[in-house]
Parts: sequence; C-alpha cells; structure tokens
Amino acid sequence: MPLALLLLIVNAVLIIHAAKTGRFSPWGYVILLLPGIGALAYVVVELLPEWFGSPQGQKARRGVVKTFDPTRRHRELVDQLAIADTIANRVALAEECMALGKYWAAEEHYKAILERPLGDEPIYMLGRARAEFGLGRSEDAVRTLDDLRRRWPDYQSAEGHLLYARALEGAGHSDEAIEEYRALSNYYPGAEARVRYGLLLQKLGRDMEAKVLLTEVVTQMRRAPRYVRKVQAEWIAIAEKAMRS
Repeated sequence: MPLALLLLIVNAVLIIHAAKTGRFSPWGYVILLLPGIGALAYVVVELLPEWFGSPQGQKARRGVVKTFDPTRRHRELVDQLAIADTIANRVALAEECMALGKYWAAEEHYKAILERPLGDEPIYMLGRARAEFGLGRSEDAVRTLDDLRRRWPDYQSAEGHLLYARALEGAGHSDEAIEEYRALSNYYPGAEARVRYGLLLQKLGRDMEAKVLLTEVVTQMRRAPRYVRKVQAEWIAIAEKAMRS
C-alpha cells in the first residue's frame, strides 16, 4: 500500500475517533492541517495517556490543547460560572482572563468578588490591582494597593510588593519606586526585582549604581545551580544586555 494512501487512512480514522470522543476541536484540524505530525501528536498526547494514565502525557495534552485552542479553558470556565456563580469559579475565570490578556474582564470579575461578604480579602484586591496594571492604569493600581495595605497592614506578598514598585514606576513616581525596589532586593526570590531596580537606576542616569547592581546579579546567577539559571534565564539575559548598553 502506498505510504500516502496509508497516511490518508490513518488520518481519517483518527479524525473520526476524535469526533466521536468529543475531541474534534482542536484535534480534527491539527490532524488535517499537519498530516503525519498531527496524527502522531494525537496518539501521543491523547491516546497513550488514556491507555496508560501517564501524568506527563496529561500535562502534554493540556499544553497542546492550549497551543491550538487557547480559549478552550476560558470557554469552559465561562460555562462553569454560568452554572454556579461562586467566588472560586470567578477567581479561576479572572485568572484565565489575565493569562489571555483580557484585563478589563479580569478587573470586572475581581470587582464583583470584592463586593461579596466572603470576597473582601486582600488576595482579591491584589488581583484587581494586577488587572488595573495590565490595562496600563498604574495610578489606579497604586491606589488599590495603598488601600490594600491600609486595610490589611499585616498582609505580606512578594508579588504584591513587586507590583507596587512597578506601578509606582509606571505612574512616574521614580523616587518612591526606587525605595520599593531597594527593599524588595533584600528578600524577593529570583533576579527580577533586582534587575528591574537596576534598569530604573539606568533610566534615571545613575549608570554606575546600575552597573554595580546588574553585575552582582549576573555574577550570582552564573554561580547558581543549573536549574536556577534555567528558571532565571530571561532576567539574566536582560541584565547582560543592559550592562552592554
């Protein structure tokens, strides 16, 4: 049997299988548009995990579905919220909106959550601030985070602190942002806070301070274990580029 005919038959069988098992979208299109490769991906990502229950396969499946149908999870969460309008469902949908860049929708969901008796929590106010910052409204994010700190003075969040520094910087409050970045540098895990601190120093013309700080970051990261360097690769590259400029 000619290879092309065999491939056509295999593709047809797998497309029919995907349709019958409710997986035509996106797999039917993947198999059809990527002959051979699409069929192999369907077998590896869908069928093998189904047969062997592999957690790695399930993870790969989610990754491929996310690639070819990025809004699938969003649609599922919208349906879940329509069935049960709970705080948990709204938070899940708000976070998915954030991941998709739908910051305006995420902000609305967090506003709705905060208006509920059981939703008046600092973590949800932080979510609202993240959405405001994503929309480019740095001043609003600063006000929201100031309100959060006033109402919950004991609440601690490294990510929230970094967001506050970035929002201050985005709103043009450079001196205040410098102070926040300096404080963050003492405890924030990873290189991001220190690199952002160095970039702001550089932006303000404080080149010598910036170079010293960025050099320290790069030197420390080069001495770190390989897995740390891999996780921090983006910020190491940004720091190295800034040192050359």
